[in-house]
Amino acid sequence: MLRAPAQICIRAWLMAALLAMALQASARDRDECERQFQPQTGQAGKDVVWVPTNDGLVTRMLQMAGVTASDLVYDLGAGDGKIAIAAAKQFGARAVGVEYNPAMAELAQCYAEADGVADRVRIVQGDIFETDFSAASVVTLYLLPELNLRLRPTILKMKPGTRVVSHSFLMDDWEPDDRSSTEDGQAYLWIVPAQVDGTWTFRQQDGKDRFTVKLEQVFQNLSGSADRQTLVEAKLNGPRIELAFTARGTLTRIAGHVEGNRIQAQVTRGNSTSTYVGTRT
Repeated sequence: MLRAPAQICIRAWLMAALLAMALQASARDRDECERQFQPQTGQAGKDVVWVPTNDGLVTRMLQMAGVTASDLVYDLGAGDGKIAIAAAKQFGARAVGVEYNPAMAELAQCYAEADGVADRVRIVQGDIFETDFSAASVVTLYLLPELNLRLRPTILKMKPGTRVVSHSFLMDDWEPDDRSSTEDGQAYLWIVPAQVDGTWTFRQQDGKDRFTVKLEQVFQNLSGSADRQTLVEAKLNGPRIELAFTARGTLTRIAGHVEGNRIQAQVTRGNSTSTYVGTRT
């Protein structure tokens, strides 16, 4: 006769096995998803027709954005959810797809369940122009140029460093930071820049030195002057900024991180490096 602890263990094992069998029986596969709805290439949507992105370009887009498990990816115009699902399956990210067509949104969520990533992928039915995607660290797009342009003001207000990847289409005069052209198709990457235009006063944290920098900005492109000397280098990558100028025969380099109206920076003159704080005035 079995002792009580052994009986409890066996019962627990049987219950777990039955639960696993029930879950397996209820899990949907892609064939079942498509029996409910099967999309057609070229079918009309709200603003665009649906054309799926091939697998090679999906992977390349996510690689260009440097997607990792710490990212939250928003795919705007998610279609069948391919990009959101790939972000989870291949890179371990969390992903949200926004799709206007209710049947497509339901299909995409079904695919996420069938592929075992429903815990990290959520497909919502909605209008991309009415959806708050400000929490995203990565945004993916396969829209027409005029739609990219409509989204551009919202994207530029996102957290500096947010990565945006578009299949095939640009954003007018906002030049991409990177581009890829292969047999799989074309993709473009933008990194949302910090807003740094204006006049900045840099003060040495543990000293009395100070100097003024004036910056003019067009998207990620900078120009300007420091202590009335033209900048010889000006780079902006998301919140990271690098500047250089020569004054009184000495090259000064600034490497900093932008947080609103403040720049925490390391300033190097010759062989000496000090911490400075820049404040927009």
